[in-house]
This record gives sequence, structure tokens and C-alpha cells, in this order.
Amino acid sequence: MSGLIGTLIGIIFALIILGIVWWAVQQLLPLIPIAEPFATIIRVLMTVILVLVVLWIIMVLLGAAGVRVPIFHG
Repeated sequence: MSGLIGTLIGIIFALIILGIVWWAVQQLLPLIPIAEPFATIIRVLMTVILVLVVLWIIMVLLGAAGVRVPIFHG
């Protein structure tokens, strides 16, 4: 049971750090002079990476709870 609590605390810290980094990048990105198509591409890539990290965190949480998702073996 203590492993699950440790996992939850680790996930909370990871989400807080990820949120702060996401906020900082969102604040600093408009300050960099980038042509419009590239700025949109960067925003889309950031969103995709964020979604993948959040899905990975959910998979870790499910694994700690004993739920096995057959698509991912992590």
C-alpha cells in the first residue's frame, strides 16, 4: 500500500513540475520572433508531448493500482 502512496506523491510532483514548465513555455513563446507556421507547429508539438506525458503518468498510476493495459507494457 505504501508503494501506491509513493507513486501518487511522485505523480503529483511530476504534474506540478510539468504544469509549471508548460506555463513558462506558454509565457515565453510569444516573446520569440517566429514565423506563424512554425509557431503553430511548435504549439501543436508541445500539446502532443504534454498529452503523451499525461497518458504515461496515467499508465504508471494504473500499473501501481494493479490494472494492466495490454497496449502498453511499461
